Amino acid sequence: MNILIVLTSHDQLGDTGAKTGFWLEELAAPYYVLKAAGADLTLASPKGGQPPLDPKSADESAKTDDTRRFEADAEATAQLAHTVRLDSVKLADFDAIFYPGGHGPLWDLAEDATSRALIEGAIAAGKPVALVCHAPGVLRHVQAADGSPLVSGTKVTGFTNTEEAAVGLTDVVPFLVEDMLTQNGGIFSKTGDWGVNVVRDGLLITGQNPASSGAAATALVEALA
Repeated sequence: MNILIVLTSHDQLGDTGAKTGFWLEELAAPYYVLKAAGADLTLASPKGGQPPLDPKSADESAKTDDTRRFEADAEATAQLAHTVRLDSVKLADFDAIFYPGGHGPLWDLAEDATSRALIEGAIAAGKPVALVCHAPGVLRHVQAADGSPLVSGTKVTGFTNTEEAAVGLTDVVPFLVEDMLTQNGGIFSKTGDWGVNVVRDGLLITGQNPASSGAAATALVEALA
């Protein structure tokens, strides 16, 4: 099975002067879940090459066994350094798509026409799509076949308003994931801040936060089975 992992190319946290990007745990945990299931993984990003890592996700306080394993994994880090350009990807080559979060996707992938078309095409072709933490924000403009928001009437989760408040970025992000999903008609569910919560509704799989990323990847493997 071939799975596409789509990462952000955006590294600026609004106009704060701080850096952002993808969140390491949300790549590392799914990477090893999917590898263990026998998947061949292709990493892509809008600009290609090395995607920006949110520096806070590499802090000691944010590290996990999976992130340490990834950082020490020469094959994985080499693959990350050479992501393919998203606009070069052919959906027909893949069985499923996984989107790690971090704040970066709210700025680039949420507005990216290539990403939007990829998700719409995957769903139309019966291929599952999983997005975790801030990555469900990428669904902002994605439509169902009838032109309605893809998430309308669909059970979803993502980084919650209270989690965003806890990291102090409510007024920095371009939109709040929970609010956007709800406004687009999504049936939003959440557990306590930082708890594991994964929702699968048909071909769409969403995870609430970094701790949910491995479980979201497991759900994606189950969807493919």
